Amino acid sequence: MSQIPVIAIDGPGGSGKGTLARKVAENLNWHLLDSGALYRIVGCTCVRRGVDPNDEAAAAELAEKLTIRFEGERAFVDDDDITDEIRSEDGGTLASIVAAHPQVRKAVLNLQHGFRRAPGLVADGRDMGTVVFADAGLKIFLDASAEERAERRYKQLKNKGLSVSLPGLLEQITERDARDRGRAIAPLKPAEDAVVIDSTQMTIDEVVTQVMSLVSDHGFGRAAERAE
Repeated sequence: MSQIPVIAIDGPGGSGKGTLARKVAENLNWHLLDSGALYRIVGCTCVRRGVDPNDEAAAAELAEKLTIRFEGERAFVDDDDITDEIRSEDGGTLASIVAAHPQVRKAVLNLQHGFRRAPGLVADGRDMGTVVFADAGLKIFLDASAEERAERRYKQLKNKGLSVSLPGLLEQITERDARDRGRAIAPLKPAEDAVVIDSTQMTIDEVVTQVMSLVSDHGFGRAAERAE
């Protein structure tokens, strides 16, 4: 077991876990892992290179060979900036497809573990607390109703000037929830020792305040201060 502390934040798409993870990491001055981005990268690169994302062996072989790096919120594969592709709705769907493959998950696991560096790591995803960092000192499962998550995504995309359908987004979210929660390997669910937070009626600032209180209770704030 590594001595480097980890805060694992899991939850379904649109629950706000990515924003929460980023804000907590910034507050602690820790490293950040957006694990969903890794699966989005694999899925989108499959399409780019003519690989069927439903073909487990081919998708896993591709994942093992990718050179991935992040620069802030930008994502690069072999020096190609594919940030916009992986943040699209199609990118999320492709991520859900390839993430259901055990061989792909195995290929991505070592990369995920590589993000665990001093002074600490905040990792967000769907199986951070149950599988990837099962020894995390603090585990959060952030949830929200499918309707609320669809509404949030709708507003986000409309603000970007995109034409989107709220019913269509709700259908996509519902389908992805079913796929993520029902997959045989590492299904989406709270870890037994996770703190479950329903953000349906909460602002992101309220969620951050609650989680930072938990962080303080676990002594992680003091660990961050010693690292500065």
